[in-house]
Amino acid sequence: MVKHVILWQIKDEFSAEEKEKIRQDVKEGLEGLAGRIPGLLKIHVQTKCLESSNADMMLYSEFTDEAALKGYSGHPLHVAVADGKVRPFVKSRVCMDYED
Repeated sequence: MVKHVILWQIKDEFSAEEKEKIRQDVKEGLEGLAGRIPGLLKIHVQTKCLESSNADMMLYSEFTDEAALKGYSGHPLHVAVADGKVRPFVKSRVCMDYED
């Protein structure tokens, strides 16, 4: 099984209210991919974090194998969410993929 974890920071230019809307849109968009992309077993976006955190959101997802992760990355449904709800609003992204 392959696990895919991403941490994002939202751009500073957005107000607290705008950041909350962005978080909810990202969560809804990415979690809405469940059952729609081959090999995607689990997907969760964490939007609530402790004040000690230096990230605003986290994606945790599981795939059957590395080929499924690669398929997800380029899948049109995923690309639409990433381009429309994530990339325009984040200033940083850190990713870790691993096999477990």
